[in-house]
Amino acid sequence: MAGVIRNKGAFKLSLNRNYFLVLCKAIIGQQISTKAAESITQRFKSLFPSQTPTPKKVAVISAIKLRQSGLSGQKVKYLKDLAARFLDGSIRPRRFPLLGNEEVVETLTSVYGIGRWTAEMFLIFSLNRTDILPLGDLGLQAGIKKIYNMRSLPSPKKMLALGKKWHPMETVATWYAWRVQDAEIITY
Repeated sequence: MAGVIRNKGAFKLSLNRNYFLVLCKAIIGQQISTKAAESITQRFKSLFPSQTPTPKKVAVISAIKLRQSGLSGQKVKYLKDLAARFLDGSIRPRRFPLLGNEEVVETLTSVYGIGRWTAEMFLIFSLNRTDILPLGDLGLQAGIKKIYNMRSLPSPKKMLALGKKWHPMETVATWYAWRVQDAEIITY
């Protein structure tokens, strides 16, 4: 890992406090390539004045328009549920910085279509938590495999063992593992 850090340079993690948009982008990016996610996100944002989706705007826009931006029917449902949760107060964004990691995960995974991975990306990119080890992240798995010259992707047990060595900076190690796979810095 030390060699990777020297090679890739300083750790840089952008902070995005537009929690709703971060979660929209995370939902859009589920199970598709980074390039496809970026393209669909741009089309999604262009549906709204000044390219700023808000819970209220997403709640009232038609599912047909959302589908025309490239979103699957399932992701449209996810985004609509997310908007409804922001509007009805079940998600209270101002409380997120005060909650522990697992409390944030629990709150977010109550939204239809948001699983642990999406919640962990939120913890990393919106709350800038340094102690997140997203075990289900394929980029992290592939990065660890490459850094440690493994024959196959590491098991969750192996990743947890490495995570203990990195604690409390698991996010930093994850960021460097991502850089081994893709030099472009991901933002949400």
